[in-house]
Amino acid sequence: MRYELEPHHRNVSDQELINDLARVASDTNASAVTIDTYNEKGRFHATTLTRRFGSWFKALELAGLKKTRNLNISNEMLFQNLVEVWTKLGHQPKYSDLSKDVSLYSSGTYEKRFGTWRKALEAFVSWANEGVSPPTSQTVPSGVIGRKTLRTVNWRQRAIVLMRDGAKCQLCGVTPQSGARLHIDHVIPWSKGGETVLENLRVLCEQCNIGRSNVSEDDI
Repeated sequence: MRYELEPHHRNVSDQELINDLARVASDTNASAVTIDTYNEKGRFHATTLTRRFGSWFKALELAGLKKTRNLNISNEMLFQNLVEVWTKLGHQPKYSDLSKDVSLYSSGTYEKRFGTWRKALEAFVSWANEGVSPPTSQTVPSGVIGRKTLRTVNWRQRAIVLMRDGAKCQLCGVTPQSGARLHIDHVIPWSKGGETVLENLRVLCEQCNIGRSNVSEDDI
């Protein structure tokens, strides 16, 4: 087995990140790029861009791309937004929760698309559960030897783990209501053989996850 380090992107410039996002848009002939598309075709991970620029939509703006709120919004974009809202709130979103401070799209957008808010949530749960079986359906690059899954936690897995774990840290119990930032953590680190499957994923707060990383390499 050959061991290889993953690329270290901490010192990558803002402009290099933006240029790569623009390249993906050009390669896909699109005026906007979804997070999943970028994770599939980009040099970096979408999380790197959202942390650097504050949000995915800010990164799109800096790359001269259209924000998806101004386009025909796909169901997948709506569902990805619900994952983010669920993470921020720490509980199942209510119709009244989707304010501009929390959500990219209004409750009315979901109501118009699915008929009612309840039907929107039901469609979201169905979408998330599509990723449950098989859990190892990710495409693994040929260079990743002896692994069944990618290191990256996809949106469906993130949604399922958040719902399963009640959107609270599984070590200390804090929630976003108390100001905690939640991560999806590998119980057995991917670098130590743990796979990116639901049984090996859990919700941790940022503080617990960083503390755990002090004693073993881990993933966010």
